[in-house]
Amino acid sequence: MRPVQIAFWIAGLAAASLAYVRLLRPRVLHWGSTLQEQEQAMPGDDILPDAVLQTTRSVTIDAPVEDVWPWLVQMGGGDRAGAYTYDWIERRLGIEIRNSDRILPEYQHLDVGQFLELNQQGTGLVVRDVATNKHLVLQWEPAQSTWTFALYPLDEGKTRLVSRNRLRSTGAMFWPTMIALMEPGSLLMERKMLLGIKERAEHLAFERHLSDNRVA
Repeated sequence: MRPVQIAFWIAGLAAASLAYVRLLRPRVLHWGSTLQEQEQAMPGDDILPDAVLQTTRSVTIDAPVEDVWPWLVQMGGGDRAGAYTYDWIERRLGIEIRNSDRILPEYQHLDVGQFLELNQQGTGLVVRDVATNKHLVLQWEPAQSTWTFALYPLDEGKTRLVSRNRLRSTGAMFWPTMIALMEPGSLLMERKMLLGIKERAEHLAFERHLSDNRVA
């Protein structure tokens, strides 16, 4: 390949990288969220004050917080409810989960310090803070990142579900790995999760509405 061709490809790659960072990456990191949601403080932010990367992704759910919370609190591996995302991808990555489409009464309570195991190698999440119908703060083990889910009531019985991830830098390859693989991959999985929770909560709210009307 001639030097001119090499220079052409380098310039093209640089231009594409710059376009991604400026135009697409903000949408990858903050899918569905408003600027206010991106900038506001959330429970769990103080756990990793030295975090170098933060994502904030959100969805509006046509259901009250009481119909959203049960799906959050029962998430996890093993017999728990999964993560409402592409569970076949999770299993290929060694995370043993299967999604549930029903409320599991036996998994409707979490305690601070409780460990939610995802595989037999010890990967999982520790419950750092929990407030029923308000927020759930989890921390990955090994403890390099936190994951917060917060519920904000809206008018007309709707709920805003906001998910935030905060990560520490883990070495020289952190940024290349994040930008090239982990950020797009996390959007793929988390978008599916948020929409999965939305679908389930709205279905639950609809069934509750029908039941209330029958009783009335």
